[in-house]
Amino acid sequence: MAKFEEIGTASIPGQGSALRLLQRNDEFSIRIAGKAGELMNTRLHGSEDALAELACQRVADRPGARVLVGGLGMGFTLAAALKALGEDAEVVVAELVPGVVEWNRGPLGEAAGRPLDDPRTRVSLGDVGDLLRREPGGFDAIMLDVDNGPEGLTRRENDWLYSPRGLAAAQQALRPDGVLAVWSAGQDPAFTERLRRVGLLVEEVTVRAHRPGKGAKHRIWLAS
Repeated sequence: MAKFEEIGTASIPGQGSALRLLQRNDEFSIRIAGKAGELMNTRLHGSEDALAELACQRVADRPGARVLVGGLGMGFTLAAALKALGEDAEVVVAELVPGVVEWNRGPLGEAAGRPLDDPRTRVSLGDVGDLLRREPGGFDAIMLDVDNGPEGLTRRENDWLYSPRGLAAAQQALRPDGVLAVWSAGQDPAFTERLRRVGLLVEEVTVRAHRPGKGAKHRIWLAS
């Protein structure tokens, strides 16, 4: 079997660390430099698709729906959101690492069908938390997949996003009857309780990393 070869690195702003993009034939992997394991792989994106599908189906019938994807990653959540929404929708994708955007515009983009080329896509470079604070009442749905779950694995500052203050900011950035969807690699009862404490109604859904019904079990919170 062919081995993964590194084809790119991208610095994580303010962290002194970097992401690595690796390729093996038509398969891509993103990893944190100096750490074991991988963050994401183009072969395993069923739960990233589900994040967008579950959130967007609740708002797809709204004229001019505007949604936010926190974390571009490999582009699968963005692609699924675009597929679920109408032609008059707008999908804002917030990505902290400029290099990840460049990867998706380059060799990685084909894996998800090049969703950055869709005219409904708007890219916001920077911290998704800053964007939430800037746009109260700005979104019908917010989908967060900026880390491995409700903790800062790639970047400690991500902890704020899942804190009561961060969740309150997300709640304020939603339009009436909007939905906040959060992806995680595993369960986190404490995070469920934090969502409820800021006044959100919470539904938890278990999804598989690979479809149909295969791979690791991941968790999605749907809060409204």
